[in-house]
Amino acid sequence: MTSILTYTFKNLPSSTWALRFSLRPLSCSSQLRAAPAVQTSTKKTLAKPNVRNIVVVEGVRIPFLLSGTSYKDLMPHDLARAALSSLLIKTNVPKEVVDYIIFGTVIQEVKTSNVAREAALGAGFSDKTPAHTVTMACISANQAMTTGVGLIASGQSDVIVAGGVELMSDVPIRHSRKMRKMMLDLNKAKTLGQRLSLISKFRLNFLTPELPAVAEFSTSETMGHSADRLAASFAVSRLEQDEYALRSHRLAKKAQDEGLLSDVVPFKVPGKETVTKDNGIRPSSLEQMAKLKPAFVKPYGTVTAANSSFLTDGASAMLIMAEDKALAMGYKPKAYLRPTYATPKVLEKAGLTLKDIDAFEFHEAFSGQILANFKAMDSDWFAQNYMGRKAKVGSPPLEKFNNWGGSLSLGHPFGATGCRLVMAAANRLRKEGGQFGLVAACAAGGQGHAMIVETYPK
Repeated sequence: MTSILTYTFKNLPSSTWALRFSLRPLSCSSQLRAAPAVQTSTKKTLAKPNVRNIVVVEGVRIPFLLSGTSYKDLMPHDLARAALSSLLIKTNVPKEVVDYIIFGTVIQEVKTSNVAREAALGAGFSDKTPAHTVTMACISANQAMTTGVGLIASGQSDVIVAGGVELMSDVPIRHSRKMRKMMLDLNKAKTLGQRLSLISKFRLNFLTPELPAVAEFSTSETMGHSADRLAASFAVSRLEQDEYALRSHRLAKKAQDEGLLSDVVPFKVPGKETVTKDNGIRPSSLEQMAKLKPAFVKPYGTVTAANSSFLTDGASAMLIMAEDKALAMGYKPKAYLRPTYATPKVLEKAGLTLKDIDAFEFHEAFSGQILANFKAMDSDWFAQNYMGRKAKVGSPPLEKFNNWGGSLSLGHPFGATGCRLVMAAANRLRKEGGQFGLVAACAAGGQGHAMIVETYPK
């Protein structure tokens, strides 16, 4: 959502936006505790006649870890294979029943560009089971799920495994373009003279590496800069951002301690210990958070390491089926999937309003991103001028929002977060007695994804 709003108002002066939104301060200080269980009456199902129902049977993820920790010596397909193997164990689904495997990833390892295929083979799937990889920045796993849903809805498949993986501990670092060109030309050179001629053109600056950056190719702007500009434009203060981040960490710690993060499965890291839980959950204090310096826009920015999601390693996998297939195989599904893009659109397509939603699970790239989106969603002016709507969508109530923590605290492996969001929504609905969940996430390039999750009634 950072990118979506940034694209929307990129050329407007910040003062204009701050003037319109400064009268709507957002404070989380009074809502840092977990919300009570939702008590809701069953609403009409979103099932449509003559349309195949698609269900989530189960989903797992290996623990999400800070980059540079226990997963640092592995490769992305190792993490993805662990998630796939754990899903097979937890569901006992026969490998030969799976029609298709789709995984999302962002920073691709060149040796395993189709990481879905490599992970599937490593997990023991047949080479006759097709697998492909999608990339759509932070909604790569969301797109993997949506693609799987499309295959089932069209009748091409009955059983899909969707997931995602990211290993930020070992990202590709390339030679400079000039060095790459010289090396390729040297490989093609046929005579000693040709090689010597090419080598004579070598300069020391050819050795400068191209370091990866989490930045938009079209604008060269990093997500952090976008978030800082977004927060300033919507008059979201540093204190509000820190309060929201603290809320995320406290709720995540509570959920972890109470065993609510049931999708997390242990992973025995080869040659190391067995990892059993996310390691980025670190409740602090507003006083400690206030000591951190701006991370992107210096010295006056408000986005810091404390109110941003951190670089994360992790993988997730989810078993998605046609409802009739799942029931025929004896499974009890967790939820229906009702996907589309962007919160207002998904609500309109489903015929729902925010009041109908019992559990919200939004991706938290930055505190400023979440809070700015709240203000935008709660503004008639924004809706009329930039969304083509007559009235605002409304702001999600915090007592229903990311109650078990979010990406700020649990971590954000770019390609894997989408499955975590859906499983959190499905598990919360079952735990809290709700019927509808709303999952949403932003992505680079001004893109976003939203999905309705409806708890399975039987």
